[in-house]
Amino acid sequence: MLPAFSFQSLKKRNNLRWIDLRSPSEYATDHVPWAENVPLFNDEQRAVVGTLYKQHSPDAAYLEGLKMIEKRLPQLLKQALGQSIDSGLLASNFDILAQNLRGGIEDTPIDVNQPLTDATEIVVYCWRGGMRSRSFVSLLLSLGVRAVLLEGGYKSYRQWVMDSLDTFSYPPCLVLRGRTGVGKTNLLTEIEEAFSNTTLCLESLAKHRSSALGAVGRHPVGQKMFESRLLQRLLELEPSAVFIEGESRKVGDVVIPEGLFAEMSNGAQFKITASREFRRRTLQEDYLAEPNAKQQISRALPFLESRIGAKWVGELQLLLEDGNYDVLVDILLDHYYDPLYDREDKKRQWADELHRDDAQIVERLITIYSRITA
Repeated sequence: MLPAFSFQSLKKRNNLRWIDLRSPSEYATDHVPWAENVPLFNDEQRAVVGTLYKQHSPDAAYLEGLKMIEKRLPQLLKQALGQSIDSGLLASNFDILAQNLRGGIEDTPIDVNQPLTDATEIVVYCWRGGMRSRSFVSLLLSLGVRAVLLEGGYKSYRQWVMDSLDTFSYPPCLVLRGRTGVGKTNLLTEIEEAFSNTTLCLESLAKHRSSALGAVGRHPVGQKMFESRLLQRLLELEPSAVFIEGESRKVGDVVIPEGLFAEMSNGAQFKITASREFRRRTLQEDYLAEPNAKQQISRALPFLESRIGAKWVGELQLLLEDGNYDVLVDILLDHYYDPLYDREDKKRQWADELHRDDAQIVERLITIYSRITA
């Protein structure tokens, strides 16, 4: 029997090494935040094995997978263990692994009742706790490594994330709102530096600025990864209250959990203002920082041109190409972003209004936080 433990029991231990055996693309979609990717199969190999499993037989899939693993096993073990394994020891134990695979290791029973000891070193998981993780744990145990399975694999972790977000006691929110370019995200960073674990930046977690140009210079994550990153951050925060930037229900393509969005809607709303010069500078520093930013902006401009009127079709592209960034920013602010933000904020009740030129703005917000949470 192979030792297996639930995610809830394993996450309490901070001295374990977590190994994710899934393919790179599976890992990139989402993973246990502290797990290292040691893929038994790359994406192409996984597709081959999966096809054999579905269209031929499990045995054919196991044998093909075994051939793929055998060549890379020393490298995989070195990556997983941080040390090389004696070739003779590895060869003899690989035969045991091969026998297990041929015998259908997915049917090997797991033991979920034994206690988790301090001697445990490594947690291994794949998609659902099947062939990949069971075969690897079996091999590690035969090599004398104290390894255990994550019961249910990644799927059990994902279920824990969803259940946790559904039942989470979200903290009261102090919501920073204002027109685009006033530097709300930067303000959150400044607050965090002065008053740690009191800010929740959804745009950083989503890797998207939550606008038509929000993906420029970023690599937006999907819903699963966003929720993993969000839950991890929530568990780090002070429970009394949190500063957060005002957003719609979606940040790019990801959706904010209902409970958190309700707290954002009901929380104290703070209007952040800034001069046009400040906003121009902030937007250009933010959106033009990456080497290929202009190309990405160029691809998004036709959508914006279509929204602000036919007379602008092609004009914004010319301004971008000529480097007339101040004029381009002003047109987008006057004809698209400011009217959009103003409509959304028209009926909002403000707890306070603060200006970005105020050198004491961070201190003022922290004072407000202390007063609200006292």
